Amino acid sequence: MPRTTQLRIYTVRDGLLDEWAAKWRELIVPLRLKFGFEIQGAWLDRERNRFIWVISYDGPEGFAERNRQYWSSPERESMNLDPDDYLVETEVREVETVI
Repeated sequence: MPRTTQLRIYTVRDGLLDEWAAKWRELIVPLRLKFGFEIQGAWLDRERNRFIWVISYDGPEGFAERNRQYWSSPERESMNLDPDDYLVETEVREVETVI
């Protein structure tokens, strides 16, 4: 399967941007890496209360299937981290490298 890269833009509830970023870094990143995803970077847009990150995957089962496996894993379920508690809007775009 070809590499799939997603740009993810999350609008975070007022006052929770730093808390979301910390939980993302401490809980989500290690498990995403364990599942073979690559994270190219993450940024805070404080003016718009947004969390922006880039994630990719190029394994044999494809991004969608590996993402489903990630979400249904016992490790993800045991996090007790519901994105709806933090995020008011999620935008996901598939992007391609040009350089």
